[in-house]
Amino acid sequence: MSTKASAAPSGRVLTRLRLKNFTTFSDLDLEPSRGVNVFVGTNGTGKTHLMKVAYAACAVGNPTEEFAEKLIRVFLPSGRILGRLVRRQRGRETCLVDVQLGGGRLRTHFATNARGARSARTETSGHWPDAAFGAVYIPVKEILSHAPGFVSLYNSRFIHFDEIYADIVSRASLPSPRGPTDAERKRFLPRLREAIGGSVRVKNEEFYLRNRQGSLEFSLLAEGVRKLGLLWLLIQNGTLTKGSVLFWDEPEANLNPSLFGTAMETILELQRIGVQVFLATHDYVILKELDLRRKSGDEVMFHSLYHGEDGRDVECRPSREYSGIDPNAIAETFDSLYDRTISQDFPDIAK
Repeated sequence: MSTKASAAPSGRVLTRLRLKNFTTFSDLDLEPSRGVNVFVGTNGTGKTHLMKVAYAACAVGNPTEEFAEKLIRVFLPSGRILGRLVRRQRGRETCLVDVQLGGGRLRTHFATNARGARSARTETSGHWPDAAFGAVYIPVKEILSHAPGFVSLYNSRFIHFDEIYADIVSRASLPSPRGPTDAERKRFLPRLREAIGGSVRVKNEEFYLRNRQGSLEFSLLAEGVRKLGLLWLLIQNGTLTKGSVLFWDEPEANLNPSLFGTAMETILELQRIGVQVFLATHDYVILKELDLRRKSGDEVMFHSLYHGEDGRDVECRPSREYSGIDPNAIAETFDSLYDRTISQDFPDIAK
């Protein structure tokens, strides 16, 4: 890390997340970086759950009335029973979700017998901001190619989709701000436009990639192009700006590795203008692109999630350096693959 980068401007950021008896977590206390946070760990260690609960806290305007209901809509427990989000163990247990955002604090409690959102006790202290449009969650599955009519259907009928899908369609559909494109967005957009081969337009709830050859609907594009197209759109329409929070689940999914560098460079640029970022990944190249492209002044923190000695409780170990990720299941698997390749191709050396 040799090139100097400006520190991320101060803004609305998550400073602490405490989960007690929530889904897979017995007692987790996380203090994220105000810049980029990367969750790594094997399947079942709660990476997506961490991001979803943090997103739910950021995405409500009136948390005392809406937070518990938002948790239900984001996690979709069977029967919409809030108590099913309590960690499974013998006896009656109480769950605590405690989130600190900027100068405010949001806490909610509910028990295994909680039937619905009204069963939760939710309170705020300090100044909890109106964060309803300050958070963005990009899910693993692409949804923009199915956008026409999706939000209206979601709002009028019960369909079994996490609300993050309706939210991301709504945010991607926002029109651009009035006036000329600001300098910050001008720095981002050309790199992404080159990667996707054009710009994204929305017409009658349908998304198109527009280039010199015309407009191509998203349903005919490669899914990786749609993902970067969504990122371009969220920057272009002003959704991702200073003080916002981006959650991106498995950015590597359906994206060609040659584009990983573009994606991670964009993430680092967003951090430099004051966007707090949370990523969950299983990919070695994503981790290394982020590590190799970071500059002095960039705030990047890796959070290794792993099962403790009892095999049930999930613990978290943070590191500000890639080399400090421990345990690192991704690197261990990559090293094993490399060793097996050497043994196969050069058996005499391997001996």
